[in-house]
Amino acid sequence: MANTVRLTVAQALVKFLNNQYIEFDGKQNKMFKGIFTIFGHGNVVGLGEALENDPGDLIVHQGRNEQGMAHAAMGYAKQKRRKQIYACTSSVGPGAANMVTAAATATANCIPVLFLPGDVYATRQPDPVLQQMEQPHDLSISTNDAFRAVSKYWDRVTRPEQLMSACINAMRVLTDPADTGAVTIALPQDVEGEAYDYPEYFFQKRVHRIDRRPATKAMVEDAIKLITAKKKPMLICGGGVKYSEAWDTFREFAHKYNIPFGETQAGKGVIVWDDPMNLNGLGETGCIAANEIAKEADLVIGVGTRYTDFTTSSKWIFQNPEVSFLNINVSEFHAYKLDGVQVVADAKVALEAIDAELEKTGWKSSYTTEIAEAKAKYDAEVDRLYHIEYTGKDFVPEVNDALDTDKVYEEFHNITGSYLTQSRALGIVNETIGKDAVIVGASGSLPGDLQRAWRVQSENGYHVEYGFSCMGYEVNAALGVKMAEPDKEVYSMVGDGSYMMLHSELPTSIQERQKINVVLFDNMTFGCINNLQIGHGMGSFGTEFRFRNEKTGKLDGGFVPVDFAMNAASYGCKTYKVTTAEELKAALEDAKKQTVSTLIDIKVLPKTMIHGYGDWWRVGQPQVSKSETVRKAYEALKVELAKARQY
Repeated sequence: MANTVRLTVAQALVKFLNNQYIEFDGKQNKMFKGIFTIFGHGNVVGLGEALENDPGDLIVHQGRNEQGMAHAAMGYAKQKRRKQIYACTSSVGPGAANMVTAAATATANCIPVLFLPGDVYATRQPDPVLQQMEQPHDLSISTNDAFRAVSKYWDRVTRPEQLMSACINAMRVLTDPADTGAVTIALPQDVEGEAYDYPEYFFQKRVHRIDRRPATKAMVEDAIKLITAKKKPMLICGGGVKYSEAWDTFREFAHKYNIPFGETQAGKGVIVWDDPMNLNGLGETGCIAANEIAKEADLVIGVGTRYTDFTTSSKWIFQNPEVSFLNINVSEFHAYKLDGVQVVADAKVALEAIDAELEKTGWKSSYTTEIAEAKAKYDAEVDRLYHIEYTGKDFVPEVNDALDTDKVYEEFHNITGSYLTQSRALGIVNETIGKDAVIVGASGSLPGDLQRAWRVQSENGYHVEYGFSCMGYEVNAALGVKMAEPDKEVYSMVGDGSYMMLHSELPTSIQERQKINVVLFDNMTFGCINNLQIGHGMGSFGTEFRFRNEKTGKLDGGFVPVDFAMNAASYGCKTYKVTTAEELKAALEDAKKQTVSTLIDIKVLPKTMIHGYGDWWRVGQPQVSKSETVRKAYEALKVELAKARQY
């Protein structure tokens, strides 16, 4: 008989987590760095007691909002390239429900986070308990069932012995490079405290090796046959290049065979911006270089990409009628997309295997001056964008879709005193923060601006969540990034709307003495959605931050001013109010000297974000409308849709 140890479910869980390790390329480290907590009656005397009395090596952090702390956990795991992670625990009911959005964000981005929400009583003896949601047709349902749709693995431990199989399966998914994401183990509050004689072997050290899946000989042969039949291929650098740590192999492959590459949001930043083969951002939020080459490419070699609609411009950007797709992905699901030739393998070993055989053929692409010319156009365009100044009544904004721009600018200036453009502010930040800094982004117009124009100067210095584009990720994830990169300056690039949506872990950064810098672009508008609605025939409806007008009864009064610097100062941050380029430069330089978190409140003119470059994106355009402009927009959609792939 095996030796046993009597522990509660919660105590056994904590002990188990402490003995999990990840190994990658021979390097081994603890799998769990710690656990983010917000305690309530559903977890405080169960899991809370276990963490208080014997946390082991787990660092326990006190969150402020369940979604916010889970974003911090995701930010940490993403910055660590999925090689070390955090768990998150909440109470039952609203605490658990708050984490569902973060779980969806993790799963959409294939980032491992362990969610441990408290749950209702397994015995049902005291039902209905505080915060319990009763479903008369099925009493087994609780709030935690909402996690099923957004988790890569979901379980509920209703008996103490179930913990063992639940934990083993959780680790299987959390360490699966092809199918990782949010993992949820729901913990009924009575079961958390129930004791069981667990076998000691359950707590043995477990090393979860992330192996590099090799490409088969047949896969490599298929790839060689396709590549050598083409003349002007293009690589896509996706997130799989980052998580495989394949950037050197990818770059060498591109240079050796003269193949330019575009970047997805997840892949951007693994190779610096000025590499001769790097065409930078691709697709709907892509730049002039990548999108120009993409339209002529006869082969697209997607490495570690999910081919989202923003990467492919809703399957529209690759216009060459002879274009084919070669998909290198550790996930078979993603490798099958776009009818591509599939190489289901780790990015690094797949590229190495293809290289070994392709070298024998003597093949190279037929590009001559096209790559360098596209790069030169891109460089000149970014320089232009970074130096756009407001010039008065004759000023034409980058997104020139509003009829009353002059009136809006004067109103904005009268309230804020600023005529600073967004692209100019972005350029100053890019040129001032230092090449080793890390930027964090997720939503609004900034991810588009960043993918189109941000010059990444160091590897792993670009951290943008765009699988879910979750408002509220930016500030909170920046805390996790700082915890992962304590020696680097971390900058949260966030709009006013997203900051107001959720910045709960900014005070946590003060508490933990983990300095982050919040660079807040305030244009008093949900800017990118305002552009979207106007660009598709609507007016400016519900996307500007305006008072309700007593005369019209609508939200079309004056702008509502907000002092974001004052807000952050109340948490203990060092803050700055910026309306000019000179003030921004000074604030950024001074922020570097601070030891506490900072917030720079930048007032930027609406419509001065960066426009698109030869891209198209499909949205749900109305087929009938009272508005002539909406009807015209639908006709335009039909024209572009005819140019796109159907699947």
